[in-house]
This record gives sequence, structure tokens and C-alpha cells, in this order.
Amino acid sequence: MRILLAGATGAIGRPLTRVLVRDGHEVLALARSEGSAAAVRALGAVPVRADALDRDGLLRALDGTSADAVVHQLTALKSPKLKLTADDPSNVLRERGTAHLLEAAGVLGAGRFVTQSLVLGYGYRDHGDRFLTEEDPFGVRGGTVADHVITGLVEAEDRLFAADHVAGVALRYGVFYGPGTWFDPTPAGRPFPVPLGGGGTMSWVHVEDAAEATAAAIERGRAGEAYNIVDDRPSTWGELAAARGRRLVLPGRLLRLAVPYLGDLMLDTRLRVSHAKATRELGWTPLFRDHREGMRA
Repeated sequence: MRILLAGATGAIGRPLTRVLVRDGHEVLALARSEGSAAAVRALGAVPVRADALDRDGLLRALDGTSADAVVHQLTALKSPKLKLTADDPSNVLRERGTAHLLEAAGVLGAGRFVTQSLVLGYGYRDHGDRFLTEEDPFGVRGGTVADHVITGLVEAEDRLFAADHVAGVALRYGVFYGPGTWFDPTPAGRPFPVPLGGGGTMSWVHVEDAAEATAAAIERGRAGEAYNIVDDRPSTWGELAAARGRRLVLPGRLLRLAVPYLGDLMLDTRLRVSHAKATRELGWTPLFRDHREGMRA
């Protein structure tokens, strides 16, 4: 297939590009700068100099080009703001970026569209010990600052599923760990703040596993469907940070005071999610069953 990938130089975009090239696909990757274009070429993809947030420039850059699928993996997580607001850069990419890329799919004649979503859309609260599936309510707000994230995720999924010119698939990833993420096991990774006592429970996924799942969804995902992409064993933030080897432990009240969003995420949320549907329909299972295996690798 010929695939337009937005976000090829991000934490999941890099391994995803390598997987798609390995599988014989031709990857056209958006690049906003010459530096990004060089990185894209090094990964084996063809750069397209355009910005997903510049609608007119994007459509001009793609005029006369064709593709079979579009994949949206754009986020702005490298430098997150301390205060989360409705105009958070990642939300802008989920909302306006999705709208522009859907238009681009029409220009390209692409029949498939895969977008990044997150399991956090199930809600920042204590879900108990039950494993959630795609049948559980998605997009339930809790009246906190975390609602901005949920709104962005719902907006991206709703736009995609309402589009009648593409077969849309949403991948609800767990929290990423691995190279290039907040939880980077390499020596260059910075200490990450975690609450005293370990905090709440979260569902995770290694970026290499997320890339393999995305490749499977491009080929086998069913139109109008969402899939949870997580590993087998949820764990606390403290457990994962300990396996990473570099952490900054803070009292929960201090963490919440400094960054209210991290209080919602790390203290208030217990979220166990099942990937049974992805295994059944995409033929995907995580190579790394939990963070301990992933961090060792």
C-alpha cells in the first residue's frame, strides 16, 4: 500500500515507519522542516514538506499525489504545558489536524484512515478491577481539567467515524513507554515524577507493540471500529517508573498542586483495559506482555 503518515518522527511514528517499510508499504511522511525530512528519509520513507495544521499548504503539497491510506499519529507531548487548557497543542492536532487530514484523504483518494486515540477517553476515575472493553462508555467527563483531553479524543473519533469517504479506524492506545516517550529506558531519559505510594493503576503499551498493532489495523481494521491497544498487565505509575530506574517521587498533594492534570491522571485514575478485540479482529498480541519485559528489552 501507499500510506501517508502524519507524525513519522514521533515516539510511535519512528517504529511505525520502520514496520511499514519492512512490510513492503511505501510511506509518504509529512515533514515540517528539512531536519524532519532528513529523519524521514533515514527511516526509509519519502518526505512530503507540509504542516497538518496548514490546511491549504497541506492540500497543495498533496495535489497530484495518490495514496491508499492515511495514518494520523500527531501529538505534542515532547514539551507538555504545566497547565492543561482547551487549546492544548495535542488537542489542536486531534481536532483541527484530524479535519485537515480527512480532507487530505479525499485529495489522495485514500480509502482507509487510522487515527490515534487513547484509553484515557474512558474517563479519569477509579474504574475498579474490571477490565474495560470497547463496549464501555467512551468520552465520559468528570468535571476536572482532564476533560480537555477527553474532549479532544472524542472530537477526533467523532470526526473520523462521521466521514463517509474513508473506512475509519480509531486505536485507543494505553500510555506509551519505551524509547522516545516520557518513560524512556535509555540513559538519556530524564527522571519522571511519580506519586508517593505508586499512584493509580494504568494500562500501558510499548511503542514497538503499538507500531505493530497500527500496521495490523491499516490492513485488517474494520470501518467504524475502535480498538484498545494495551499490554496484558496493568500496573501502577510507581511500578513502571521503578523499572525504568530513574524517578522523582513526590507526595500526591504536591504533585496535584504543581500540575493538577497529573493529579487526575496519576492519583485518581485506575484503568484496566482489555485488548481482546484487537487480538480477535486484527490478529495482534503484544510482544511485551508487561512493562517489566518491555523495559528489559
